[in-house]
Amino acid sequence: MTKEMQANPIFNPAWDDNVSVRTIIKWNSTGLFQLNATKYTWAKSMYQVMIWNFWIPEKVSGLWEDAIQFKNLLTDDERRAYKWILSFLIFLDSIQTVNLPNFNDYITAPEVNLILSIQAYQEAIHSQSYATILETVVDSKERDNIYYFWREDKHLLERNKFIWGIYQEFIDHPNDKNFFAWIIWNFLLESIYFYNWFAFFDTLADSTKMVATDRMINYIRRDELTHVTIFANIIKEIKKEFPEIYDENMINEMMWLAVDQEIKWSKHILWKNIIWMSHHNIENYTKRLANNRLSMLWISPLYPEVITNPYKHLDRLQDNNSEKWNFFESTVTNYSQSTSMNWSWEF
Repeated sequence: MTKEMQANPIFNPAWDDNVSVRTIIKWNSTGLFQLNATKYTWAKSMYQVMIWNFWIPEKVSGLWEDAIQFKNLLTDDERRAYKWILSFLIFLDSIQTVNLPNFNDYITAPEVNLILSIQAYQEAIHSQSYATILETVVDSKERDNIYYFWREDKHLLERNKFIWGIYQEFIDHPNDKNFFAWIIWNFLLESIYFYNWFAFFDTLADSTKMVATDRMINYIRRDELTHVTIFANIIKEIKKEFPEIYDENMINEMMWLAVDQEIKWSKHILWKNIIWMSHHNIENYTKRLANNRLSMLWISPLYPEVITNPYKHLDRLQDNNSEKWNFFESTVTNYSQSTSMNWSWEF
């Protein structure tokens, strides 16, 4: 029987940092960030990518043009979706900013601790990004309603409470099963929950609407792709080092639940008359994305019947050489770092 999960002590002078026997969890490390001796090379590479990806929302220009378009050009349904999508994104990045330090307390590899700390910082930057968008684009009288939309919409409240509940369950009962569920839910939140919303902003920008907002979202998406990769690698390390904790059935069950929730919420927010984003396309896109994410874990697809991307207009975003759609264009971006990670560039 494996040990119950225990948070790392801040300093543990009785132990050492021997890389040859280090494990990603449940190792008695000193607590020292000895980063010249690392075991998980993917984490060291990821650190370089995340540092190169540094950005701040204040440097993204054009939001004043979006403010004019929001008031005069968007349809009522597009404005509604824009506001309530931001509400959910604000919740997701808020809970991740708070959640990640708790999670990091149980990781016993300093190179992984390092990138999780950077991820928490990036989640906070994302929260600031949404605040910047709201401050510039949306009338001040509407901002509190957007932040607290879950108080009015029972569907959003139930969804937020479900996500929070999985994280809180481990904090209250820190055992192996709850910890693995915690890891999976981090992976699912980063890899499934954001992407219909990214697709919405891309769809607007494809019609030359709210282009600055989409530029901000694209920087956020770039960060989220690193976060997806972090948790995919953590899951694979757990499988290798702690097969008694790893549970593929749990992954599939939680993925199925995440897909079902995402489809229902997307249909609730994105009404049928928003171009490209029909309910049929939402369902197929989410299921195809789930198959792609499972492949990162070397797991067979849950929805083998779904093959093609229904959002053909998003294919441009996968062309890193496209001048218009290359959301990696920035003085802080390093292409060679990005391509070396063998990520899945699925939008």
